[in-house]
Amino acid sequence: MVKNILYFFSQEQKGVHQAAFLLAISGILADILALLRDRLLAAHFGASRTLDLYYVSFRVPDFVYTLSLFFAASTALIPIILDKFKESDRKGEEFLSNIFSFFTFAVLALVILAYFLMPHLISLAAPGFSGADRAQVILLSRILLLSPLFLGLSNLVSSVIQSFRRFYIYALSPLLYNLGIIIGIIYLLPRYGISGIVWGVVIGAFLHLAVQLPSAISLGFKLRLNLPRFNDDMREALKLSAPRTLGLSLNQIVLTILTAIGSTLGVGAVSIFNLASNLQSVPLTVIGLSYSVSAFPTLAASFAKEDKKDFLKYFLLTLRHIVFWSLPATVLFIVLRAQIVRVILGAGAFSWLDTRLTAASLLLFSLSILAQGLVYLLVRAFYAAGHTFLPVLINIIASVSTIASAFWLLSLFNHSPAFQSWFSGFLRVGDISQSAILILPLAISLGSLINVGLLLWHFRKIFGSFGDNVLSRSLRDTLTASVFIGISVYLALKPLSMILNLETFLGIFLQGFISGVLGLLLGGIILWRLGNQEFKELAEAFHSKVWSRVFVVASEPEKLP
Repeated sequence: MVKNILYFFSQEQKGVHQAAFLLAISGILADILALLRDRLLAAHFGASRTLDLYYVSFRVPDFVYTLSLFFAASTALIPIILDKFKESDRKGEEFLSNIFSFFTFAVLALVILAYFLMPHLISLAAPGFSGADRAQVILLSRILLLSPLFLGLSNLVSSVIQSFRRFYIYALSPLLYNLGIIIGIIYLLPRYGISGIVWGVVIGAFLHLAVQLPSAISLGFKLRLNLPRFNDDMREALKLSAPRTLGLSLNQIVLTILTAIGSTLGVGAVSIFNLASNLQSVPLTVIGLSYSVSAFPTLAASFAKEDKKDFLKYFLLTLRHIVFWSLPATVLFIVLRAQIVRVILGAGAFSWLDTRLTAASLLLFSLSILAQGLVYLLVRAFYAAGHTFLPVLINIIASVSTIASAFWLLSLFNHSPAFQSWFSGFLRVGDISQSAILILPLAISLGSLINVGLLLWHFRKIFGSFGDNVLSRSLRDTLTASVFIGISVYLALKPLSMILNLETFLGIFLQGFISGVLGLLLGGIILWRLGNQEFKELAEAFHSKVWSRVFVVASEPEKLP
């Protein structure tokens, strides 16, 4: 039986739809486990200083992990691996051995350097912490430095796995990663305190690697340390991985600076920011990331054939469907924010005050769900067309804008009673002293809007028009349906509150679920009556049994937790 299970997970997947569907299901299951992880954390600690320490402790290890992608980004390695194994198995194995040696030496050096510099790095990452809190963050961060090593190695292994289309075993790895963290919360936390949870993160990163190793070894990946050689293949891998790594490094710098600001805004501020960010990342991952990752091989193939018309057709198709799903998701998250937060996080030590702040933060994050999803697509479209550094330059502008707006808005909040009163009152948190934390998700959304605006402007400048009439109609239909979804959901909440007991988990869940379903049904009817093109395309896709044989490359994780 064990042999049959291992055989099932090591099967080759050749269809793009099969692989994309499998990766999407895996992503959804991983998100469910991540939400369970956050619920357990919220129930144990609430928005407390202890949970602040946990989240801050990821900042330095996350940055080390991002730098490791110079050597372990699957999007850079897979094309080279495929070429080498086409030449011969020996050349493929030599390349893998060389990249493994480079990665191991480079990341070990980064980990050792970060370990000894940790006190200074934490002073920069969390200036609001001192004394015992600062010492605890240093300890937790040093433990977490094992994770970039394991997860980076796992990315190397997954490059082999994906090169030979073994998607089942790859799809299993993120589930085990989150499972390791949950094990840390349930079993190690009672015995070792907060250190037990970060050891759970390390266990999860190890499981992410271990589950893929047997298949990778059988395909030619051998863990042999040699003196690395900086040859043409290595230069090509670094060249391909540099834009993505630089882009992710900028994101980590922004998060680190915003976390540093959050550490000065009172107990629980960092926790609120991270919990709300994790909630809004679910629709962002399921919609924006899934569509953009699935579209990338087709976009790259069209551009390689110099078929601009085909390239723009697939780009427009993907853009329309991201808009089609993202706008209703944005409306649902805004209207049902309190129900979402209370159902997912509202247990144990997570108080009503915590719920209100997290819900307000989720509202501000949700304003940029569509923008962030389109950024994923536009960046990959530029990569597919060979414009690898333009998105990085635009990301620099957007990152600076995010940080500048955070400092400016926070200064305005602290020095303008009128703005503070209006802002807090609009979000219904005027009686909560820590409401300044809400400036940070607002800054993230503003930066995302600047990012997508500049990317779209440059895309049009380089490639010209890509179906304005079709896109205008799509936006009109989706906006119309989304407005009616929002109104119907909002109107359904009040009568349901008089029927259901909102003091219970089941009552809050049913209130949000029933009103959301009613809204989506109304939105579906409106789209059907409007003859919406995306609605028709989805119906055709569900009835189609044609499986395209295009290769799919899934992205490596962008951060540790």
